[in-house]
Amino acid sequence: MKKDIILSGVGGQGILSIATIIGWAAIKNSLYLKQAEVHGMSQRGGDVQSNLRLSSDPIFSDLIPKGECELIISMEPMEALRYLPYLKKGGWIITNSAPFVNIPSYPELEKVAADLKKEANVISFDSDQVAKDCGAPRSSNMALLGAAAKYIEIIEPETLKDGIRNVFARKGEQIVEDNIKAFEAGFQIATKK
Repeated sequence: MKKDIILSGVGGQGILSIATIIGWAAIKNSLYLKQAEVHGMSQRGGDVQSNLRLSSDPIFSDLIPKGECELIISMEPMEALRYLPYLKKGGWIITNSAPFVNIPSYPELEKVAADLKKEANVISFDSDQVAKDCGAPRSSNMALLGAAAKYIEIIEPETLKDGIRNVFARKGEQIVEDNIKAFEAGFQIATKK
């Protein structure tokens, strides 16, 4: 069993936290894991992307070939579109619908939304608002991870929540609880789709 996941977004949105949690959970499940990241521009609001390859068998490359990604988790809708060439037929896109407009040539949001709707398997929701509604405005990435949990399949949602507890434990119990609450709210959104 295997799962190839691309995480995408803009610097500061928490993509690497998602990668750390999924990685922790994969190791906890005795899975093989390969990860490649691009985050050189993250401090300037640039593209941040991570390839995660999880498998019960050895993995020989950390990069996902075009047309082989089974799941794109994106903190930003335009960034979800950027990685469409990597999406496998029948693959899923879980994306925040709220844009992070950091460039003057950002396309019209209606066009971005229309392009996403052309894809067969998309869950698009305002994870920023979901996190705010949970009283945890900095946990938008965990709301998105919660929505994606159902589609990761190789790792149980409870193990991902254990990963959240492990990764955020040093920040205190309230931060852990906030992130779990956002994760659960995102999970509920995905289960209704």
